[in-house]
Amino acid sequence: MSVSVQHLTKLYGTQRAVDDISFEAKKGEVLGFLGPNGAGKTTSMKIITCYIPQSEGKVEVCGFDVEKNPIEVRERIGYLPEHNPLYKEMYVKEYLTFIAGMHKIRKPAKRVAEMIEMTGLGREQHKHISALSKGYRQRVGLAQAMLHDPDVLILDEPTSGLDPNQLVEIRSLIKNLGEEKTVIFSTHIMQEVQALCDRVVIINKGQIVANDSIEVLKSKVSGEQIITVAFLEKADAKQLMQIEGVSGVQALPNNRWQLMAAQELEIRDRIFHFAVRQKLTLIEMQKAVSSVEDVFQKLTRQATTS
Repeated sequence: MSVSVQHLTKLYGTQRAVDDISFEAKKGEVLGFLGPNGAGKTTSMKIITCYIPQSEGKVEVCGFDVEKNPIEVRERIGYLPEHNPLYKEMYVKEYLTFIAGMHKIRKPAKRVAEMIEMTGLGREQHKHISALSKGYRQRVGLAQAMLHDPDVLILDEPTSGLDPNQLVEIRSLIKNLGEEKTVIFSTHIMQEVQALCDRVVIINKGQIVANDSIEVLKSKVSGEQIITVAFLEKADAKQLMQIEGVSGVQALPNNRWQLMAAQELEIRDRIFHFAVRQKLTLIEMQKAVSSVEDVFQKLTRQATTS
């Protein structure tokens, strides 16, 4: 595993900012690290990247312990913090060249040029960083994180401040990077999670409340499936309750109905055959699908109330 977190805990006095969490991230995976504000995401990322020490537990990056081998860990990680720290008085190209020197990169000019092209900074490379918009400053932060070609990328709110066109470009870049590297990123934009993540870890109040693929989490939190149907002819609730597996019926306007059934059942073929038997013309049948927002809200609320 590129990143292994085992029983990680971070204490601030008596407060457990991170409370005995464990998860792994492997090469070729984009892992979404989600949670409400104050859940422990940024603290966990800072520990993984050697910015702060843990109180308990063990973290390894590419086989190196963050406590025992911090230099080796930092060499293998690219990190974009939530609050992007940049030397604003420097020019973009000058800053990236400076960072390349810190990493002792061979042929720094070539690598800087590659990063400028990859992150779309070509037109801005001769500007002071202080003159850039927030979106372009984020691009500079991404460029410095990737400059030394790390095995692992840790990105904390990487698309903050980007306009819609920039969002598409940076999401595509992250997705492509995830094919070769390990990418762990946090975001509050659920569309990004849907578009980018192979798997998500959801943390709430310092504890992990979910660790799985989005589709698996959707099925777990849905409870029961809801199928909306509409008929050309008039139907009634008693008829619809005869369909095997249907546990509830709710009438909607215009002869439309919501049918409830257990999540694991496939009842759409039963609805079709029911309509044939009853000589009803089925003009609509749609299964409701839980969104990423539904999953996030339900899991974090469950953890809050339990």
